Amino acid sequence: MSKIILIETSTSLCSVAIAVDGVIAGSRESDKPKAHASLTSVFVKELLDEQGLFVKDCDAVCVSAGPGSYTGLRVGASTAKGLCFGADIKLLSVPTTDILVAQAIGGNLLPEGCRYIVPMIDARRMEVYSALYDSKGTRLTDTRAEIIDPDSYSSQLAEGSVLFIGDVAAKCSEVIRSDNARFIQTCPHASAMLKPACEAFEKEEWQDVAYFEPFYLKQYIATTSTKKLF
Repeated sequence: MSKIILIETSTSLCSVAIAVDGVIAGSRESDKPKAHASLTSVFVKELLDEQGLFVKDCDAVCVSAGPGSYTGLRVGASTAKGLCFGADIKLLSVPTTDILVAQAIGGNLLPEGCRYIVPMIDARRMEVYSALYDSKGTRLTDTRAEIIDPDSYSSQLAEGSVLFIGDVAAKCSEVIRSDNARFIQTCPHASAMLKPACEAFEKEEWQDVAYFEPFYLKQYIATTSTKKLF
């Protein structure tokens, strides 16, 4: 009888869901620009109200661990940690690439004969965050920041069909031209966290509420505005 709040804010989509006994009981999403900070907690409250629950009635909060948008990840992590600290419940996290892979498999999005899945997240500055998984969802490489070129994943594409999924898939389709490449342009959704979150819950893979930090992969670099204020 587990109840888990699921928070995914690693990309331009602000997505929250609640899982009750291994089933998604409700979800909220918005792609409104720069609204993660104002919407995430609101979505959590709306979903809890729908189920007649308080935060303390839940067993855990699971948040996307990254990589992804620096600001989005900070909003998700701070919201999740605040909920866990205030209600004294457990904190879980799931890598963003795992969420996209779960989304592909759980949504029956794999092309026929698919050999590999490559989740891809916008890393800015002409880079993507990506990793390699087999068609069953087993991770084969660590997540890394890379520049996609026409030869990217050529050895995997030579073996058969490869699914590229994420918020930069459309851009990558203009570079990777193999007949074995399939592309799905999408953001990770909180509802897709269900399976990995439940697995982490069963294994008691708790995060330290005080010290948990998202996996940024690349250091955040602040830029100086060139606009004159006076």
